[in-house]
Amino acid sequence: MTRETAPSIMVGSKPTLINPSSTPLKFLIMDAPRSSNLHLYIKECKKYNVTDVVRVCEPTYAKTDLIHAGIQLHEMPYSDGHSPPDEVLNRWLDLVNERFISGASPVAGTDGNCIAVHCVAGLGRAPVLVALALIEFASMDPVEAVVLIRKYRRGAINEKQLNWLESYQRKYKGRGGGSGCCIVM
Repeated sequence: MTRETAPSIMVGSKPTLINPSSTPLKFLIMDAPRSSNLHLYIKECKKYNVTDVVRVCEPTYAKTDLIHAGIQLHEMPYSDGHSPPDEVLNRWLDLVNERFISGASPVAGTDGNCIAVHCVAGLGRAPVLVALALIEFASMDPVEAVVLIRKYRRGAINEKQLNWLESYQRKYKGRGGGSGCCIVM
């Protein structure tokens, strides 16, 4: 006689925390939750004080459970294996700026806040957005940003995305449109 057990519900792959030292930036890179395991992802998000989840792939769960958990969902889908279009790039950088840099958000500047970002496998689109935030707000070289992400999330960022990131030039100026530069003479 064999004993059958119900299949366990688990997180697809362990979420990866990217928290560069000497910056307020804190990101959780994940694969896509499903309705059946979303509660486990919410538990992980709570552990890291996630205030926002950015979904860059097609929906695999309803947003209501996130909202009930006090987490905002931002839809920023773009094509798998590619670089983000300007609209997604600008919305992402605005969110990062609001949460960690400008203080425009009620949670900005508070220790420990985190933005979670996920695509299907957590290896392409989501890590690319985190790399862009590191380039723009932590003044990292693109290769340095990718190396940091790959140190903790093996297999992240494909060759096409890497080539795009290597040629990416910092350009974010924030909502104010200023250059962010000040010269004192």
